[in-house]
Amino acid sequence: MDKKTQGTLEMGAAMAISGTIGWFVVQSGLPALEVVFWRCAFGAVALGLVCWAMGLLRGMTWRIARWAALGGVAIVTNWLLLFGAYSHASISVATAVYNTQPFMLVVFGALLFGERVTLAKLGWLATAFVGMLLIVQAKPGAGLPGGDYALGIAMALGAAFFWAVASVIAKRLTGTPPHLIALVQVTVGVLMLAPFARLGTPPQGASTWLLLVTLGVVHTGLMYILLYGAVQKLPTYLQGALSFIYPVVAIGVDFVAFGHRLQPAQWLGAATILLAAAAMNLQATRGRPAVQPAPAGIGSTKPR
Repeated sequence: MDKKTQGTLEMGAAMAISGTIGWFVVQSGLPALEVVFWRCAFGAVALGLVCWAMGLLRGMTWRIARWAALGGVAIVTNWLLLFGAYSHASISVATAVYNTQPFMLVVFGALLFGERVTLAKLGWLATAFVGMLLIVQAKPGAGLPGGDYALGIAMALGAAFFWAVASVIAKRLTGTPPHLIALVQVTVGVLMLAPFARLGTPPQGASTWLLLVTLGVVHTGLMYILLYGAVQKLPTYLQGALSFIYPVVAIGVDFVAFGHRLQPAQWLGAATILLAAAAMNLQATRGRPAVQPAPAGIGSTKPR
């Protein structure tokens, strides 16, 4: 099997796994804060073992620890907001809104790094904004309460914002093994959330613990091992194309598992955002050499 085929399979598997995360979060029945805490705890164990086995722990420095920890605060906040959005706006809608991340990076790039914003980028940014309006103006889908719908949209937007913050911070860590960055970030998550995670009354039931262990080991440890293995083998444009497996799987899981049906305007809005994001990715990579992107900690393609 050649490297490109292997990378495609790894990336596809990573995105498919990521697309199922909403089901595990909702099925756990726990508040988002507790889910994120246990994801970080079990993820830290899994990633710690991987980093130890690969000899990456010897490469830890105070500089890496400082910047990775700062990125970890953003990543953990991202998870808290995204997981919280699932119960208010559905997995499908939250995932679609969350995919406005690339456009927030465009804004950050212009403000912080002086990157040029072309007319084409502005056009796709406006297109994504129209898609967002279509989703926001639509009525909640079947089976969803209407009162907190706007809150769910706001939380998904906030999650996208903090993903962009984490990506900007990651520019300081170019060349650092991404597994090591991820380990620092989940460790920060454990320290951040431990005081609020009700450790005195831990989750009950074997099924709940199985869901939480899966979130930490599979959706954090395994998924990012697959993801980071793929980005070393694939050109950037193919990584971007394969990343759209994630929202497709998430929307399908939401429909099959929970019966949440997007309204026509929501379908149109979601498709508009994804189309704009895909076009932005293609535009950004057209004419560039096939290089590995700078690691952005957990979720270097899209942290979830």
